Amino acid sequence: MTSVTTQSRQSEVADMLTQVRSALATDELIPYLGPGLLALTEAKVPSAPEEVAAALHKRAPAPLRIRTNMWSVAQFIESRRHRKTLQAFMAEIFSTPVSPSPLLVALAEKQLSLVVNTWYDDAFVRALEQAAYNDFVEIQGVTRAGGFGLDWTRAYDSEGRETDAATVDAAKTIVYAPHGGVRPAKNFLVSDSDYVETLTEIDIQSPIPDAVKARRATRGFLFLGCRFHDQMLRTYARQIMKRSKGPHYAVIDAATATRNELRFLTDHDIAPIEAPLVVVQAALG
Repeated sequence: MTSVTTQSRQSEVADMLTQVRSALATDELIPYLGPGLLALTEAKVPSAPEEVAAALHKRAPAPLRIRTNMWSVAQFIESRRHRKTLQAFMAEIFSTPVSPSPLLVALAEKQLSLVVNTWYDDAFVRALEQAAYNDFVEIQGVTRAGGFGLDWTRAYDSEGRETDAATVDAAKTIVYAPHGGVRPAKNFLVSDSDYVETLTEIDIQSPIPDAVKARRATRGFLFLGCRFHDQMLRTYARQIMKRSKGPHYAVIDAATATRNELRFLTDHDIAPIEAPLVVVQAALG
């Protein structure tokens, strides 16, 4: 019975990966990239919020009660030291370049309309560069504590130069990094205060760029290397995929997924693909 069940699950996974591969080929899916994808590389940067918390704590010891919470440790540093200190710490933590995995390179070569990168490294942009592809822009979330006025985002062209809405609309590929990124301008949404206004308005979609809203309307999402064990992570995923067409898929590790994560997938009609990332990489590469 166990053997039959295992074979049935493997067949189901294979069928879903075939569907995903087909949808990516026709630009009907939006990859939603999480820090777990760093497991496919030899990266020397943190691959989870808890690891960022530990790296920040190493530079500025935080109280025990918040020590494992990235957002709280970042807020502690910002409050006790300075915003520039926090930004410098984050830039240092993510300063080591990350060579893109074969999976990211394969996604880059597809020249998709929209890719969401939810971590602070620049591996996907490097994958685009490795694919010799430059018809893209990156939109990064920025903190309103960083002198950006009332803006929620900044956009950059393939050379890392700040650009305008017309260039964004004209680009074949948009890379949306809602939490910022180390490159090109060291934008980081990471402290509790960074998210106060964002979370207040994200339900009415104000912080999400119009170009992202337009491109998601006819597509579904493919969650890769993502966890949803924190309310912050679930909120962003829910609001970014809001009003998208679907279908949606998420590659997960069922053995480590929490009850809240599984409920999140069910509530939002996200089909779980229970397979190791290396298997997914082989199927989609």
